[in-house]
Amino acid sequence: MAKSTGTQLAAAARTEFGKGAARRIRRAHQIPAVVYGHGQEPLHVTLPGHETMLLIKNPNALVDLQLDGGATQLAVVKAIQVDPVRRAIEHVDLVVVRRGERIEVQVPVRTTGEAAPQTVVSVESGTLAVTAEATHLPEVIEVDVEGLQAGTLITAGDVKLPQGVELAVDAEAGVVNVSAAPTAEELDAELAEAEAEAGIEKDAPEDEAAEGAEASEGGEESSKE
Repeated sequence: MAKSTGTQLAAAARTEFGKGAARRIRRAHQIPAVVYGHGQEPLHVTLPGHETMLLIKNPNALVDLQLDGGATQLAVVKAIQVDPVRRAIEHVDLVVVRRGERIEVQVPVRTTGEAAPQTVVSVESGTLAVTAEATHLPEVIEVDVEGLQAGTLITAGDVKLPQGVELAVDAEAGVVNVSAAPTAEELDAELAEAEAEAGIEKDAPEDEAAEGAEASEGGEESSKE
């Protein structure tokens, strides 16, 4: 799926800078942002908090910025800074684009379908670098794994891209790997190895503990005799 038009978003010029100013902006339910690209001077703005949060749920979101209620500027969300604890958006970077311009973006990879039984599907690369027209950027790249057998590796060159989208990475790069599911014995061995590395000692099973206790009692009786 691709977008052909941007989401309208009001942007107000920002004249205050620094951590204190940024905190005041966020307390007012707004988000600090910067708009740059095409040789223009970086433009520092504030964006409406709620609308921006909804917008960035879509990767590579296309935005029609309305600057101080006047001219509009087409831009793409480039980077998002998020507070690691509160998970609140702290800052957004937007890159100026033009209609008809091709740009490179990282698009999330999502698998569809079910691989063969007793297999595990691993996404080797969570995103795929592609180029596309700025107003038709794909939101996700789907990779079909229906019925694939263990040992199958899907490379970037194997991925079916939407019309007008071109690969921007090595075609031999791995994207999705289908491998054999581990057996119960292999899982137990991995768990035991991990516990040993962590220094975890497991209690002996009840039957082994009982045998040990009986042996101990027998030794005591022998010593009494």
